[in-house]
Amino acid sequence: MITGTPKPLEQILEMVEPYKRIVVAGCFGCVTVCRVGGEKEVQILSSSLRLAREASGNPVEIKEVCLERQCDPEYLEQLRPYVSDYDAVLSIACGAGIQFVAEKYHKTPVLPGINTGFLGVTERQGEWSERCQGCGDCVLHLTGGICPVSRCAKQLFHGPCGGSSKGICEVSPDVACGWQLIVDRLKALNQLHNYGKIIPYKGWSTSRDGGPRRIIREDMTQ
Repeated sequence: MITGTPKPLEQILEMVEPYKRIVVAGCFGCVTVCRVGGEKEVQILSSSLRLAREASGNPVEIKEVCLERQCDPEYLEQLRPYVSDYDAVLSIACGAGIQFVAEKYHKTPVLPGINTGFLGVTERQGEWSERCQGCGDCVLHLTGGICPVSRCAKQLFHGPCGGSSKGICEVSPDVACGWQLIVDRLKALNQLHNYGKIIPYKGWSTSRDGGPRRIIREDMTQ
């Protein structure tokens, strides 16, 4: 799941200040699950913007829309009836969705209403934690299903390092040592032999830091 956090209202007000008519667009995907970009959040944000703009003597007209997903082209068509009639779109989808809307309607300003976080899991209600950075070269078969890229603060491929103590990472007492988790997991699986395998240093050419990536499934493009 892609997580995110709302941008401060003051920052959003600054972004939309030049516009008299805006679309606030939510998404029923990941951001609904983590409660930052669903239908309810569209309504709350729109109300907050209306009140703030009224108070400043600069009222705004808002169209509230929530798409099934902002990362799929067929759902973006739902915005077409409104885009030409409004000055800007304020999207509270993830960064991928925001960019896709901007590509689809390139003559309309598309503004981000949230800050995209990470690919994570739901630890418990209202709490999410990172599990994947989308490096494009998965090594989970060697590390007991625990990712050293997202779970180790230094992204080490051989650890633990000298900074860990009693299973805790040196960066914070609240952060478990990723490599201690890996070693413990390998022991539990009777796969400690994998710990001795040399994992080559990553070239990162397949990671999100190596430029935009594209995945094509030939069986889905016919």
